[in-house]
Parts: sequence; structure tokens; C-alpha cells
Amino acid sequence: MININDIIMVSILLSVLLSLASSRLMALVKIMALQGVMVSLLPLLLEHHSRMGSGGLIFFQIMILIKGVLIPGLLYVALKRVVTKREIEPIIGYHASLFAGLIIILVSIFITEKLHLSVPNGHELLLTTAITTMSAGFFLMMSRRKAITQVIGYLMLENGIYLVGTALTKHTHTAYVVEFGVLLDLLVGVMIMGIILNNINHAFDDIDTDLLNRLKD
Repeated sequence: MININDIIMVSILLSVLLSLASSRLMALVKIMALQGVMVSLLPLLLEHHSRMGSGGLIFFQIMILIKGVLIPGLLYVALKRVVTKREIEPIIGYHASLFAGLIIILVSIFITEKLHLSVPNGHELLLTTAITTMSAGFFLMMSRRKAITQVIGYLMLENGIYLVGTALTKHTHTAYVVEFGVLLDLLVGVMIMGIILNNINHAFDDIDTDLLNRLKD
């Protein structure tokens, strides 16, 4: 019988495919907000997190706030300040990217089966989802030209890394602290990205990172 964990993991996989197939930057921000909420909720629903204390619950509430609200909100504000609202000429086209996403899912399933890692019972789909999200985030960073899309790819990569940790280990309070530190670094990075995006937009009237090649010493 399909449970809520499987539904969330399948939804995360669908969000990955939608991200690879979407050209609208605003849609990408909304997809990442939804993905951030689902990634943050997933550990709360897993069996070995069912008896966590109040400290763990507070941590995950903060993580949902950062991943699902604060970081997407900063991206939304940054996107409102730029002229370009679409990724017009990606390095790899959208149909090819979607096909690549399907290949990534198949390869992730193969890796999960062949690695024979010691994962808790029933977490094979979680590990497949984690590897897919991490790989797709890296692919998105490499296949897009707009700075904000590359940042979204980085956020997806971070979500995948977090899911890998969720699949392979049982979280402790130390792990909570480490993950919270990573989130704070990520938050600062997104804030810096917003400043850089604003400067690029003022200088070139666009946020295409290829335009930085025009800069001379």
C-alpha cells in the first residue's frame, strides 16, 4: 500500500522533472518552494524520526520556514527586480533536459540497487529520490545560462544532499546543528546572489551569466 512518504518522494521527483522542463523563472521559484517544504517534511514522517523530541520538531519547523518560505521569498524579490522572466536560450534544450531527467531517475534506481548500501528498510525509494535530486540540481546548474536558474540548481543540489543524509543515517542533535549551519550558509549565499543579480541587471539589462565574458581587465 502506498503511504504518505511514497507520495511525497514521488512528488519530489515530479518537481525535479518540472524544474528541468520549465522556462519560466517564477515557476521555478514556486517549484523550489514546494520542493523545499516536501524535503523538510519528509524526515518528520519517517519511522525513525517519529519519536524525536521538541528540539527536533523546532529544528524542522525552522528548516521548513527557511527552505519553503525565506529562500524562495528572497529569490522572488530578486526576480521582481530583473527584466528577464524566462530562460530563453538554455545550453541544453527543455525537451532534452526532461529526457535527461528521466535518464537520471533510471540511473539513480540502478545505483541504489547496485551499491547495496545499508539503508533502513523501505528507504530505497528515498535514496533514489535523493540521488536524482542531487544529480538533477547539478545538471540544472550546468545546463542553464541565467544566474537565478543556476542558484535554483544549487538549491536542488543541497536538497538532494540532505535527502542522502536522511536516507543513510539516523539524525542526531549534532546532525541537526550541522544541517542548520548549512542552511544558514545557503541563506547568506542567496542573499549575496540577490545583490550580484541586481548589479548584473543594472550593468547589462539581463541576468545571463555569459554576458560576464564581456568584462575586461
